Amino acid sequence: MDGLRAYGLIAGMWIRSSMAYRVSFAMTVVGNLLLSGLDFVAILLMFSRVDSLGGYSLPEVALLYGLSVTSFGLTDLAVNSLGQLGQRVRDGTLDTLLVRPAPVLAQAAADRFALRRVARLTQGALVLGYALLAVDVDWTPAKVLLVPVMLVSGAAIFGAVFVAGAAFQILVQDAAEVQSAFTYGGTTLLQYPPTVFGTELVRGVTFVVPLAFVNWLPATYVLGRPYPLDLPAWVAFTPPLAAAACCAVAGLAWRAGLRSYRSTGS
Repeated sequence: MDGLRAYGLIAGMWIRSSMAYRVSFAMTVVGNLLLSGLDFVAILLMFSRVDSLGGYSLPEVALLYGLSVTSFGLTDLAVNSLGQLGQRVRDGTLDTLLVRPAPVLAQAAADRFALRRVARLTQGALVLGYALLAVDVDWTPAKVLLVPVMLVSGAAIFGAVFVAGAAFQILVQDAAEVQSAFTYGGTTLLQYPPTVFGTELVRGVTFVVPLAFVNWLPATYVLGRPYPLDLPAWVAFTPPLAAAACCAVAGLAWRAGLRSYRSTGS
């Protein structure tokens, strides 16, 4: 509770700062919304030349896209600042977070909270809304319930990757691009069907860094598609378990990272 309170106070401070210039904020959000939408425009251009991508139709790919981007948008809005923790390690300003009477993770996650990132979340939600209306699915109560479960679990999985990546930055004194490969790179990967990727890559994002639980595995149940890697049907309902496991591992990694921190020595 102390961490949540500290996070709320710090994030609120940055929100008030950004809203001091409302016109500039609105223009930035609109610009980011248009820029983030270019990813889906690229998919639309592909479908202007083909009828399916890896056996998936446009509404089905839009569903994967919307689930991935919306889940990541929630995490990106909440904890994106963890991606720049390496800069604090290099210049020694992580020390200031350590001496404050608040959890370091909450401070680092809320640092320079940027409300403008709501643009990515909004764009993903718009595509998801279109996909849910356009996709040819026989909706059942289980499938309807699985959609919000995917969004929450996916956000938690991406959040765990952010935290683990921040811990890795403490250990190696930066490596922000390595973290981005699994966060921004991961959400881009999940926007496309698993059938267009090699088997080894699909195994890697299922059993090593379980990003497949964000949308690939549960979405195959919703769409009635064959499961990647011939996995059993019940794995579609395990994203919450995967998210809990990822958060537990990320928590251990964060504690190990903080214990290894030795400041800059200057």
